[in-house]
Amino acid sequence: MKELNHLSNIYENYDTFVIDLWGVVHNGMMLNPKAIEAIEQLENNSKKIVFLSNAPRPSSNVINFLLKMNMKKKYLSNVVTSGEAAMNAINKNQFGKNFFHLGPPRDTSVFEKVKENLVDLESCDFILCTGLFDDHEDNLEYYRNYLEKHISKKLVCTNPDLTVHRGNVEELCAGSVAKIFEELGGEVVYFGKPYKEVYKLCFNSKEKVLAIGDNLRTDIKGANNLNIDCIFISNGVHRDEYEDISELDLLLKKYKVKANFFQREFRW
Repeated sequence: MKELNHLSNIYENYDTFVIDLWGVVHNGMMLNPKAIEAIEQLENNSKKIVFLSNAPRPSSNVINFLLKMNMKKKYLSNVVTSGEAAMNAINKNQFGKNFFHLGPPRDTSVFEKVKENLVDLESCDFILCTGLFDDHEDNLEYYRNYLEKHISKKLVCTNPDLTVHRGNVEELCAGSVAKIFEELGGEVVYFGKPYKEVYKLCFNSKEKVLAIGDNLRTDIKGANNLNIDCIFISNGVHRDEYEDISELDLLLKKYKVKANFFQREFRW
């Protein structure tokens, strides 16, 4: 894996850029100006840009979130989320009709079209997990006790990420609850990176693709699963797991992934 000082050195080799959002383009609170400059340059050079996010919400919600952070609308024609992919399946009753929502109230938009099928945990066909309850957002043991009698049902996870940084504060994501459900012996259906299904919404086999992301378990693993080139953004979700860039190869080995390049932050 080589350090890439400038995306401008290699961008001509690719048609399509699949870019993660949280940890690359923004930190949950503000946009990264260097990333925006890189996006602007790709746009100016007529490159296809797809933002692929493991947000457990429909794409339209994520677009609105980015617009509020003053991202230009012209960059947002291709936004794909794990929530959007999950919503398509839920709307078709792919896992049964009645579901229980495990997650915060802010995520209800993902089941807006089938909200009349929302039931309690006892009577649901499947569990729809978008995150953690607001009043139990730090205590994973709570979910172990809460779910242990319900592992005969499938859990549909709309965000495979374990954690994310909002500013400098680390927060747990739906993937952490899904992991506990699997440890209890339950079956989880994941939507989003690194699973191949979501990438079908982003590009076709003829496009030469470069993926850019900060999460080795999802962004980089997903690129490896699709056999596409990738850039690992090292100052994102894994920033506390190494002290010096000389340790990055070991970090990738730990997660059993490969990256072609790394940048501390996404930059042109």
